[in-house]
Amino acid sequence: MMLVGFFAAALFLGLLIGDWLYFVRLTPDAIRYGCTVARSEDRFTDHTVASLRNRFPDDGVLRLGHGVAWLPAELSLIAIRPQYRLFSMTFRTAWPIKGLIHLTQEQQAVRALCIKRIPWSSALLTLLWFLVVAFGSLAFLVTYSIDGGFSSFSGMLMGSGIIGIALLVLAFGVVTVMVSYRLEDGRLRTVYDELRETLAGSDRREGATQ
Repeated sequence: MMLVGFFAAALFLGLLIGDWLYFVRLTPDAIRYGCTVARSEDRFTDHTVASLRNRFPDDGVLRLGHGVAWLPAELSLIAIRPQYRLFSMTFRTAWPIKGLIHLTQEQQAVRALCIKRIPWSSALLTLLWFLVVAFGSLAFLVTYSIDGGFSSFSGMLMGSGIIGIALLVLAFGVVTVMVSYRLEDGRLRTVYDELRETLAGSDRREGATQ
């Protein structure tokens, strides 16, 4: 029985690590992988999709100060993600965010729709945790009430205490997810701002040489 449990734990850990490794890959399929959590829209003025493509190296990979941007060949998409260095001392959360910028040509600008994603394992485990806490607490209260737990004053106090603890646990989970999202979204925003600055810098250099 212990061997089965160990095998199940190893399999679960392997799936989790595999999910995260695939999430950060720069391939046409992997950049679309993940659970969508937010969208934002921007515009690259005085640009065309072709001019943006010319700002990238031949392999399409643009190294930035805090991340990387990749424009696949023959696709009007720019994938951006923070750089997760091995053995980095920077604090990382369980909800890393990457972005996929869909480029649409307009008259005098390029519309950029950025879709932000987190790993499916992070989304599913978070949802599972909230469901277990919420339904577990509800099931306990129903059973406690049926068994007459609220029939006495001391029982009511105990039940109220259990409800309070459950609400605190849920509130702590919500706060943790919100703070982590803001932290990871800030990291992605830093990479996006570096991308814009790099593209603008390329424009200034080209204007100076003409």
